[in-house]
Amino acid sequence: MAAQSAVTKLDLKQKSGTVGLSLTQLALRRLRKDRLTILAMTVVIILAILSFSAPLITQALGVSPTRTQTDKTFLPPGSPVHILGTDDLGRDHLARLLYAGQVSLRIAFLAAGLSLTIGVALGIITGFYGGIIDDIINWLIATLTSVPLLFLLLIISSVLRSLSNAPPSDISLIIALGFLGWTGTTRIVRGETLSLREREYIISARAIGATPWRIMFTHILPNLFSVIVIALAIDIGSLILTEAALSFLGLGVMPPIPSWGNMLSNSQTFFTKGVHLVIFPGLLIFITVLCLYVIGDGIRDAFDPTSRD
Repeated sequence: MAAQSAVTKLDLKQKSGTVGLSLTQLALRRLRKDRLTILAMTVVIILAILSFSAPLITQALGVSPTRTQTDKTFLPPGSPVHILGTDDLGRDHLARLLYAGQVSLRIAFLAAGLSLTIGVALGIITGFYGGIIDDIINWLIATLTSVPLLFLLLIISSVLRSLSNAPPSDISLIIALGFLGWTGTTRIVRGETLSLREREYIISARAIGATPWRIMFTHILPNLFSVIVIALAIDIGSLILTEAALSFLGLGVMPPIPSWGNMLSNSQTFFTKGVHLVIFPGLLIFITVLCLYVIGDGIRDAFDPTSRD
């Protein structure tokens, strides 16, 4: 019966064309079939392209994110020249949304990349070595996670503002978010490394004299690809929300530099006069974060070895 079951499974794999495919190839094949994840990726890519093409788009439309027009304040969407209307100073709302997208996405992507680099490196080292190194890192993670992240960010932003007598810049926000957001990634990577270090190929690499650093970053790191991509997608979405929250509290990106967060914060006082000033930045934050979470969930399912095509 066992032999017959194995033959049946082999026949099914041959019919589906999965024989001889690696886990990465199978994952890419599943992703191509996952229309929701592909749609989410397309939306994020389009938003990124539009945001970073802001100078070209605004020049083509003949609008500016900084030019004020006191006679054209609170124009509704669909107005001539101003497709998405204007704000309280008569500035084109579409132009400001595009330039704000540059700021919000740049902060989120760079901060997520920084936190991911720290988290992956510490996770592999602690998972591979264990012992006192593992204890120290776990103590540090427990200490940082015992204090709410937003509270720590508020403290750091306030300190940076008092030291420089100016609002935090993009760079300071990226550094603060990056150095405080690595704990979750470290825990995930550590758990995976604890499992991988006992595999046969790792034991073989040790037997032939491979150095610990070679084992960690040549044999273990490539097998963490799916975990890293999932963590990156989720971190970017979380950091967009965090940046928006800090800007809403007045401790993030400050005007006149636009970001989706401070545009949403500044527009709350004009809700009755220009509801579009609230809707569009909030909608962009919602769509971007939702798509990033869908992408992370889709990649996780695609790389799940128990998933069926």
